[in-house]
Amino acid sequence: MKNKGQKLNKIGIDETLPHQIEAPSFKGTGIKMEPPFKNSQGVIIGDSYYASENSPLENWSDEVDPAIMAGDEWVHPTNDIGWNTTENKELLEQKRKPQAYPFMHPTKDVSRGTD
Repeated sequence: MKNKGQKLNKIGIDETLPHQIEAPSFKGTGIKMEPPFKNSQGVIIGDSYYASENSPLENWSDEVDPAIMAGDEWVHPTNDIGWNTTENKELLEQKRKPQAYPFMHPTKDVSRGTD
């Protein structure tokens, strides 16, 4: 296994996941990227390696109950494919301060009527 013995270190760079081309940046949103974690099944979640020798998917049989893979312990808060959706990228964008900040006037739109 590629990830055997891997430490649970942060994998992001400057609040981004550069190895995922569609992944959004968390920079400026107030959301801090979290390191991978090991769940109750011994599977490392959020390391960007999608095979784990302890995963029920790697040890599938007729006796494995699919419900064992349900719940929050299978979802990483910042390294999850769900962040790549348009809706979630928009949620992140709403958390960022405008790029003109701090040089914007808080109550006056000085560009009004100039176009």
